[in-house]
Amino acid sequence: MPAAVSGPSPSQPRPSTSSRPARRTRDAARTRAEILEVATREFARLGYAGARVDEIAARIQTTKRMIYYYFGSKEGLFTAVLEEAYAVIRRKEQQLDVEHSDPVAAIRRLAELTFDHHEAHPDFIRLVGIENTHQAEHLAASERLGSLNSPAITVIERILEAGRAEGVFTADVDALDLHAMISSFCFFRVANRHTFRAIFGRDLTAPDRHEHYRTMLGDMVIAYLTSGKRPSD
Repeated sequence: MPAAVSGPSPSQPRPSTSSRPARRTRDAARTRAEILEVATREFARLGYAGARVDEIAARIQTTKRMIYYYFGSKEGLFTAVLEEAYAVIRRKEQQLDVEHSDPVAAIRRLAELTFDHHEAHPDFIRLVGIENTHQAEHLAASERLGSLNSPAITVIERILEAGRAEGVFTADVDALDLHAMISSFCFFRVANRHTFRAIFGRDLTAPDRHEHYRTMLGDMVIAYLTSGKRPSD
């Protein structure tokens, strides 16, 4: 007699396929994140023109076709790298509890957060510099950047409004100007550390001066916000 073909018993139902779409989604997200991670390093290291999609694909053992499946083109990949680089710091800013904090402490924490992030992510600094050499053509074409970065200004506006309401911030300061002030100090310190050291013999990122510059930034911001009306007013 032919052998009976075994199958699942009534007490052992067939594995559900309902989890397969979720698994595919997770796998796709993991693959996309891995591509972005490697592409970030390559673009930061070699610039937009110097980075090669073939090399990025080889480093993660995938194909150029797969990268284009997720990002459409080299331009699309670089834009996605920039978007994610900005998204990382924006997510951190959104986690600040500005509603239940003293305005002075809140703006100092925001400045210190920016300071720490720029120091810990030199690739972000390089990517922004590279994009500026391309006159922000990739960011200008991004549909995501506006929604990513506008909350950063909203956070500052809420802190400024609270500080004015309490009478501790006396200067008439624009939130976007304050964002530029904080970012410029943090960006310069990392982006220009080599030329600054070559010219003046001082390493702006030396570990023994970390707290000095971190505190200095906070002090500058607080002094600016509490200095009263600007001379031009």
